Amino acid sequence: MVLLDGKSLASQVKSEIKAYIDGLKQEPNSSLPGLGTILVGDDPASKIYVDGKHRDCSEVGINSIRIDLPASASNGEILDAISSLNSNPRCTGFLLQLPLPGNRSHHHLLEAIDPKKDCDGLHPVNLGKLVSSAKAPRPCTPVGIIRLLRAYNIETSGAKVTIVGRGVTVGRPLALMMSDRDVNATVSVVHTGSENPEEVIKGADIVISAVGKKWLIKKEMIAAGATVIDVGLTRDGAKLVGDVEPDVAKVAGAISPVPGGVGPMTRAMLLENIIRIHRGEFEEVIAK
Repeated sequence: MVLLDGKSLASQVKSEIKAYIDGLKQEPNSSLPGLGTILVGDDPASKIYVDGKHRDCSEVGINSIRIDLPASASNGEILDAISSLNSNPRCTGFLLQLPLPGNRSHHHLLEAIDPKKDCDGLHPVNLGKLVSSAKAPRPCTPVGIIRLLRAYNIETSGAKVTIVGRGVTVGRPLALMMSDRDVNATVSVVHTGSENPEEVIKGADIVISAVGKKWLIKKEMIAAGATVIDVGLTRDGAKLVGDVEPDVAKVAGAISPVPGGVGPMTRAMLLENIIRIHRGEFEEVIAK
């Protein structure tokens, strides 16, 4: 059984980014990329995620701008924070950490982000470009999953892939990206309305679970030799556990651990999005 070590791969990506930033610092009059975050409330998991993003920036030399607001912040105050980062020349790209306190709606807030600064790839414009395969920042977790599969030479072309969960940050965009020509998988999405989900999961070469429910995926659901990617993250006392029960490792051909699998890759892909925005890689070239 192969352990898909996202922590090690993310470290390689960060080393490449640091080398790029170090090179920029040697160029006269060069601007350095900057990552902005907006955190509303004091949810422990969200705080850990944001702290990690700023720690990553410090390690590679990316400037970081942090805006923390209380859980009581009004939508107007959040919009003001978004506006300030939209207009800040030191901010290459930024994100609004989700979910918001009380599960309040975030859609109109994401729409207020300048699509060119949307390093999370969740603005409706950028999600639309994902559908049409146009250049745009892609959601970080799906990109990280695909990079992890490629790093370990997991064949995706023609593979049957089952994604468990249809959330906007992972499940839905990942389904589109896995079916794109350069990945070329046959994709099924299992959710709460699916009939006989265990059968669909059992028939998959690659199973990706992004639900956030402790040990949802059992050993009996996985075909012998299948690749299993665990995106779920749940706090169980002092421990962090995933969607995939430990016994799945007895039948899987490859599996990503929790922690140390998808999480580090998500953060590394966020940094990579910032670099690509800074380079202008997502800008459309208009023929004259």
